[in-house]
Amino acid sequence: MSIRPKKSLGQHFLTDENIIEKIADAIPAEAGERVIEIGPGTGALTGALVRRFDDLLAVELDERAIELLHRKFEGLEIRHANVLDVDWGELSAGKSKTHVVGNLPYYITSQILFSLLAQRHHLSDAVLMMQKEVAERLVSDIRTKAYGILSVQTQLMSSPEILFPVSRQCFSPRPNVDSAMVKLTFDKGRLNCSDQHLKTVVRTAFNQRRKKLSNALKPIISKDQLPPAFDFDKRAEAWPPSEYEKLTAHFEKNGILT
Repeated sequence: MSIRPKKSLGQHFLTDENIIEKIADAIPAEAGERVIEIGPGTGALTGALVRRFDDLLAVELDERAIELLHRKFEGLEIRHANVLDVDWGELSAGKSKTHVVGNLPYYITSQILFSLLAQRHHLSDAVLMMQKEVAERLVSDIRTKAYGILSVQTQLMSSPEILFPVSRQCFSPRPNVDSAMVKLTFDKGRLNCSDQHLKTVVRTAFNQRRKKLSNALKPIISKDQLPPAFDFDKRAEAWPPSEYEKLTAHFEKNGILT
């Protein structure tokens, strides 16, 4: 049983059994905890999950895949939805812990990540396949080329780690890039500022990452309003995530961002 991958959905189906087992092994779910698989496709990973976890829910957009999954896995709970429209709170309601796993479509990886981060208080962790370069951004250090918006937000809102690389040879059809498996553990608690204001500050800073922060932040604050406790002579890539949280909290406290 199979379906032809759709380019419009960014479908690259995982075929390597060793990688499939490693992914399933990486999910720290215990008995009674919910596991949600994003985009199961033809069910290669789903089979390993069904064998391990008794509360599995699949979120799938492709109606062809849903029909195939129902035939392969009797009783599997499937939600027909675009993952970007998912209410993670609703899917996690009544569960002690919820774990997310999935092979993310490359073209909407960042959008899915931001969606998970925004609703992180409903989730325990997420084990995700993504393009290797995106994975490296999540864990990158300051003053590196890969460090940016995704790095700051991910590191403030979770504990990210790269678990293992995944060759392009492990998929059908074969993508043009290599991948990596990443685990996000949502253990950071609430920020000292709002998520939305943090996004505004971080994105404004990195929109002109070659400029000093005193100039890059002009769209939201004038130079005479810059608090003296921060070094605005640095560029955006030189500030650790914690500094962005502190600055955003300062702006909120002083009514600069409302």
